[in-house]
Amino acid sequence: MIERVFDRIARIIEVVLALAFIVAVLLNFGNVIGRYVFGVALLGADEVQVFIMVAMTFLGAAVVTRRNQHLRMDVLVRFLPVPLQTLLRLAEQLLLVLLAGFVVSESYSYASQMFQIGRRSDMAGVPMWIPHAAVGTGFALILVVTAWRVAELARGRSRPSAGGEAKP
Repeated sequence: MIERVFDRIARIIEVVLALAFIVAVLLNFGNVIGRYVFGVALLGADEVQVFIMVAMTFLGAAVVTRRNQHLRMDVLVRFLPVPLQTLLRLAEQLLLVLLAGFVVSESYSYASQMFQIGRRSDMAGVPMWIPHAAVGTGFALILVVTAWRVAELARGRSRPSAGGEAKP
């Protein structure tokens, strides 16, 4: 059941990010038309596009982690015995849990500071805690998915495949 919940969340993130990307493209198009046809720029459009790209990067990384589609250098690992593959996979997942936990902690702290001081972006006036929270949210999702994988590996419910991906 948890696997289905993770898949559903990943799909929702995917759709929201696709819509956000469409908004970014439309902003860009509107800005180009405004500048070159009417001589007027959409103030803050570039900032909003950057914030959308930040969200796409970090929230998209959570989807990639869920689907286990991140880049991996596993040419040699494929030739190792399965127990060693499992051990390497577990070490990789534990390191990711530590890294994601650290980033979540630091990101939460920074986003909280931005919220407390009421910092807004210079041109669009976007509250700066929002783009900074996207980093923490993406890594929090990565942390949850990876912690679940570690638990599954520890229970022996998943094993690495020839490609290094965990198989149920």
